[in-house]
Amino acid sequence: MDINKSIKCTVDECQHHAKKSNYCSLDCITVGSHGGVKSDQCTDCLSFEKK
Repeated sequence: MDINKSIKCTVDECQHHAKKSNYCSLDCITVGSHGGVKSDQCTDCLSFEKK
């Protein structure tokens, strides 16, 4: 699995998580929001795929 050191990620439940390191394996990700951006908790990685 390739590691993209430009995208840090700690969500190991994601199909794209780089297994043994806290990075994403995708070339790029899409970030979106829900309910208006009032805090960082209102943003999501839309590239997430459950393992």
